Amino acid sequence: MDTAQVRSEILELVARMEQTIIGQKDVIERLVIGLLANGNLLVEGLPGLAKTRAIKGLAKNLECDFSRIQFTPDLLPSDVTGTEVYYQSDKGSEFRFEAGPIFANIVLADEINRAPAKVQAALLEAMEERQVTVAGKTHKMPPLFMVMATQNPIEQEGTYPLPEAQMDRFLMHVLITYPPVEDEVKVIRLVRDEEASANEAKPAKEALPAIPQAAVFAARREIVNIHVSDAIERYFADLVQATRTPEAFGDDLKRWIEVGASPRASLALDKCSRTHAWLKGRDYVDPQDVHAIAANVFRHRLGLSYEAMGEGITPDAVVAEILAQVALT
Repeated sequence: MDTAQVRSEILELVARMEQTIIGQKDVIERLVIGLLANGNLLVEGLPGLAKTRAIKGLAKNLECDFSRIQFTPDLLPSDVTGTEVYYQSDKGSEFRFEAGPIFANIVLADEINRAPAKVQAALLEAMEERQVTVAGKTHKMPPLFMVMATQNPIEQEGTYPLPEAQMDRFLMHVLITYPPVEDEVKVIRLVRDEEASANEAKPAKEALPAIPQAAVFAARREIVNIHVSDAIERYFADLVQATRTPEAFGDDLKRWIEVGASPRASLALDKCSRTHAWLKGRDYVDPQDVHAIAANVFRHRLGLSYEAMGEGITPDAVVAEILAQVALT
């Protein structure tokens, strides 16, 4: 595929998602950035805000295997990764590996904080290593592999919050908020039309061909070559350093930040900024690319102080202050 065709395919994927997910353009863009940057996403929002629908919309329009895992307190690690099963036949007996739902291209880990730590660890290991080891045998994930985990910010009783060190493995933390009133009216009409179409005895419309995986891999190859200047690279490092030495950037940041971001934050800024620039049609990273994705990269990597939480300071407010204080040199 040439550059124009690759961009056309990816923008077509975005356009199809926007037709079925109303009022969440930023969320759709972040999902596509995660896909092209070869990372995993943590998607958080109140119930009913189309978290699952958005992720399903991505999988539906992409040539891929989709798997959904509903995390519950009684889930076992083998329910996610798979296990060895004993088979017996006339020719003899053997153990065979039965792959779990993690072996798909796009995996939806629904309400990840509802399952105990052992199950979360099994999923996060597969995310990080891109493989699962069972009974001493290693099983590789497919080349296109992405985990999108969801969690609700309410109803924390009986849940198992992800440790900060494990949340760091997610490339971005995407927040879904309420849509504007005008968009909510469109949501009502969209769902009503979908129900009407499902109830009418009409032949199903011929589905559009799925966007091929080859387009994703081609886009990734182009994104690797997006130019990042020395000044922008230093800007990445300075932003991350500001979270580790907040006292150098004002009394507010000093009071708010308890623990700074890891080097994974620098890598995520680089990957996501280059991907954002590519989606916008540029072959270089601009400061606006960094600002666009900074909150998604930092909000789950900052350890806020008790004082900040007591004052109601959010991670996004801290990120905004960092961007205001750190200059591009």
